[in-house]
Amino acid sequence: MLIKRIITAVVLLAILLPALFFGTPNAFNALALILIAAGVWEWSRMNGYGQTKSIFFALDVFVICAGLMYIGLTRYPLPILWLMVTALWVLIASYLLSKGVTSWVQIPKSLRLILGVLLICTTWLAVSQLRQIGINLLLSTLLLVWAADIFAYAAGRLFGGKLFGTRKLAASISPGKTWEGVLGGFVGVVLVAYFWLWLDQKYASDSLSLYTLLKERFGWFMLLALVFLTMLAVVGDLIESLVKRSAGVKDSSGLLPGHGGVLDRVDALLPVLPAAMLLVSHL
Repeated sequence: MLIKRIITAVVLLAILLPALFFGTPNAFNALALILIAAGVWEWSRMNGYGQTKSIFFALDVFVICAGLMYIGLTRYPLPILWLMVTALWVLIASYLLSKGVTSWVQIPKSLRLILGVLLICTTWLAVSQLRQIGINLLLSTLLLVWAADIFAYAAGRLFGGKLFGTRKLAASISPGKTWEGVLGGFVGVVLVAYFWLWLDQKYASDSLSLYTLLKERFGWFMLLALVFLTMLAVVGDLIESLVKRSAGVKDSSGLLPGHGGVLDRVDALLPVLPAAMLLVSHL
């Protein structure tokens, strides 16, 4: 399993990194769109649609988003869209996490499909706009999610149950997640943020990082923004776990050997990227 994970990660990096640093954002955005279309296919299958319909939905999303990229939508400011999508994430998460796994199947199947496709597609649009603004901004946003995940895992293993007792974060959805892990994830995000603030001051780059933009806009209230983004990363992970439990599957698919599916790798990014765009946009 470990060898498969390493090989898959190396192959993905060998494809994504050259596209990321390509002269224009189009190559990276096109690759991101392929992954997003695969995510739509996974989402459709997890929500009870067969292979043919799932492929059809994925192709539809690919064509529509490619058209949006062709007309240049990735270059237009969309602050109202980011506000609406972030609010939708907060509302959906509040409802589902309070009601539990069984609440998902009580939502009409077609509505589940539409909600998922909408949120997945707006994530693609957000990552495309972040890349359009600059590589430094995109990487600093991605690193926020990765840092939250890595530090949460480490803190959960080291301190799980020692600070907040036996109370789990969401035992019926993801038994391994602890409040200690959430706290550790936030600490990791803050460390990354201040390190990146230092990098922005010391070295020139193609754009300001997420952390510098938040500091310039909110001052020390940047920490509250980081709390919000860290919690959204946790929410994205929990919501996907809830959907997988409802569907009775361990992974969203087997597209990425050793890693599961595309949604398994980007679940925490789904709510964070639109929210990051909201925080750095001017309404």
